[in-house]
Amino acid sequence: MGTAVEFWLDLNEEQSDLRDWVHGFAEQVIRPAAAEWDEREETPWPVLQEAAKIGLYGFEFLINTWSDNSGLSLPIANEELFWGDGGIGMAISGTSLAVAAIYGSGTPEQLVEWVPQCFGDADEPKVAAFCSTEPEAGSDVAAMRSRAVYHEATDEWVLSGQKAYATNGGIANVHVVTASVDPSLGSRGQAAFVVPPGTKGLVGTKKLKKLGLRASHTADVFLDDVRLPGSCLLGGKEALDERLDRARNAAPKNKNAAMRTFELSRPAVGAQAIGIARGAYEYALEYAKNRVAFGRPIIENQAIAFALADMKMEIDAARLLVWRAAWMGRNEKPFTAGEGSMSKLKAGEVAVAVTEKAVQILGGAGYLREHPVERMFRDAKIYTIFEGTSEIQRLVISRAISGMQIR
Repeated sequence: MGTAVEFWLDLNEEQSDLRDWVHGFAEQVIRPAAAEWDEREETPWPVLQEAAKIGLYGFEFLINTWSDNSGLSLPIANEELFWGDGGIGMAISGTSLAVAAIYGSGTPEQLVEWVPQCFGDADEPKVAAFCSTEPEAGSDVAAMRSRAVYHEATDEWVLSGQKAYATNGGIANVHVVTASVDPSLGSRGQAAFVVPPGTKGLVGTKKLKKLGLRASHTADVFLDDVRLPGSCLLGGKEALDERLDRARNAAPKNKNAAMRTFELSRPAVGAQAIGIARGAYEYALEYAKNRVAFGRPIIENQAIAFALADMKMEIDAARLLVWRAAWMGRNEKPFTAGEGSMSKLKAGEVAVAVTEKAVQILGGAGYLREHPVERMFRDAKIYTIFEGTSEIQRLVISRAISGMQIR
């Protein structure tokens, strides 16, 4: 007989404490402010500052959550934040996408230099932006038109192009920008660059008006001959040259900078969707217990009770997929069946379905802004669109399970 292998799904003490701590902040600080900042459609700097003061927003917090060998701390924290509110949650966590890019592609020296500047400090919190999507290159990453040209004499990169839908675009202290170095190689000819604070030539448009996540700043970013020192290329010139040589010699495909970032972040994004869904489910459950129609609480109607049972089941199923992918990613187990994409796909679609059903359960009340489910419904929709649409996730999964280049 082989040695018995332990398997359990209990959170350890640190993870439970983290969940309770973030939940407390979400309940006491985020929720009371959610409707106001959604209405104002502005970055909730006072809430960011509160988060920074208690250590919930900053490099140290990310280091602590990332150092969890199970990979679960980040999704646990994200779920609780977004249970509080999607828009404010994204204002707090949007910086982490740029940090993930620096972490995924940068050298240890670049990590130490740039990541603290992404966050600022409790007295003056800052945000960071990851700029990858373009007007004609969203799902089709290979169609990227932004260019990076190297000038050897001055050891400078010159970036030009346009980025679309960038979270914190234009208002960020640090921008991480992907650009094509060798367009002939498609997505394999791309690299990521740090654009330091105050760099000339980078301009953000005014904040885009969105359906949901309105407290989170989204804007287009224009790069007009942005000059960067060679040290701003994430990973360094030597590593880039080696990678481009391998790509030119038709070696096995290398992941580009944008795809590496998205792979690292997909389970965390899935956890955000679950937080929004859980908030809506819990609100609908309480409402159904207390709302009386035809002489009894509406939850006593099988149609309502069964809908809530399905909502709970789907949320739990999505969470298990997210936790599995987070554990695999943290322990460098390859996503042989597109497990990262599975987690984000399932969580996003569950969030849309659950929040819509929550509005339905509340009936006419669900359509009013005095109840949070209409906001949750609006916030959820983006999770089937950004960081890879549902269709793109299905493409990733189908290619992984078939070994074929499905189109």
